[in-house]
Amino acid sequence: MPLHPSQARTSTRRCPWPLFLSGKMPSLVETCIYVVVQLVGGVIAAFAYGLITTQVFSLQPAPGFHWWQAGLAEALYTFMLCFVVLNVAASNFHKEGRDGNRCQYYGLAIGFVIVAGGYGAGHISGACFNPAVALGIDVSGAGGGFGWCFAYVVFELVGAALAAVLFRVCRPDESGVALEDIAGQPPYPLHSRACSEFLGTFMLVLTVGLNVIGGSPAAVFSIAAALMCMIFALGSVSGAHFNPAVTLAVVCRGGNKCSPGDGFVYVLAQLLGGIAAAFTYAIMEHGETFPLGPGKGYAWHSAWVAECVFTFLLAFVVLSVATVETPLSEYFGLAIGSCVTAGGCAIGAVSGGSLNPAVSVGISLSHLLSGNCLAQCGAYIVFELLGGVLAAAVFQALYPAPSDNKCQDVEEVEAEEAEV
Repeated sequence: MPLHPSQARTSTRRCPWPLFLSGKMPSLVETCIYVVVQLVGGVIAAFAYGLITTQVFSLQPAPGFHWWQAGLAEALYTFMLCFVVLNVAASNFHKEGRDGNRCQYYGLAIGFVIVAGGYGAGHISGACFNPAVALGIDVSGAGGGFGWCFAYVVFELVGAALAAVLFRVCRPDESGVALEDIAGQPPYPLHSRACSEFLGTFMLVLTVGLNVIGGSPAAVFSIAAALMCMIFALGSVSGAHFNPAVTLAVVCRGGNKCSPGDGFVYVLAQLLGGIAAAFTYAIMEHGETFPLGPGKGYAWHSAWVAECVFTFLLAFVVLSVATVETPLSEYFGLAIGSCVTAGGCAIGAVSGGSLNPAVSVGISLSHLLSGNCLAQCGAYIVFELLGGVLAAAVFQALYPAPSDNKCQDVEEVEAEEAEV
């Protein structure tokens, strides 16, 4: 991760195939040169760590998992990695920035994809997410068997291709179409923003499920990293709510930040993303799921209050850093993602730390065949939405909208200054 900011001019080319497919690296010859150099670097590095540690290991799915489960893990998180690279380091918006300067958080966003995917899918595939890594590991560990790298590379390239396609869906201006020709205000059309909300929620819920079922030692940080990375990638497209409670808070906040009609579409996309992700992790984990409910030793009312309080925290931080007149320009994703870290550590043992109706619905529906009661999910949703409404109310109290008189005074002052 530290290499990204220090090599700003070349960092966008660390994923050459999605860059080529998305038109960001138009030369096929240049793309092939980058790929060859990366593969050679991966092999040399693999032999280097073998010499340093006197140990190597074989590339293969973890015991108990099939090739397609490992392949799906590689494809999904390679997609996430390439998609984040395209959005934060190669898109026109992020290359130019709000003030004409390149954004500075791209290295943070790209690096933390590995944290999200490594802890989430590492117990299934080993978490390569990179053909150079897969080839290097397989070559250095060839004594224990060779050949899995080819299957891994195929799935990783599928993930890269999917990232290139969905990058253009979320950002149609990258296809050479002027934004004013496809939408008015806000700048991206509704279908692009809905796709953004679906993808962000999907990767968030997928990471939640894989960490919980896989018994990750750093589930909270992995889940927060997934949220942070997708917020950095898609915040400029849809606002990156990825949470019906946050969308409700933004709608209730007023100020034309999100209309009720758009909010309804956002929530629908989020719920579909959460449900799709929940059944995806269930498939990847041999059908294993987990229930939504309070932790051992805690009553339902304790879980409901915990969900309300920390959903309030999450929604309030979103409103405060992303919807104010001068929003946080660089580390808004880190601020929002840290709310998940705080909530997960504080109330994970009490309620599970869902803080998101899309997460609650996905977990509950995927566990339905195991006897989960949807009424429990309904209670979670009510208190999470209540947290969003309370966040909007407190935000309006702390950040009152300027009155018409104040606006008129400002206009008069500006007019006088113009005359001078």
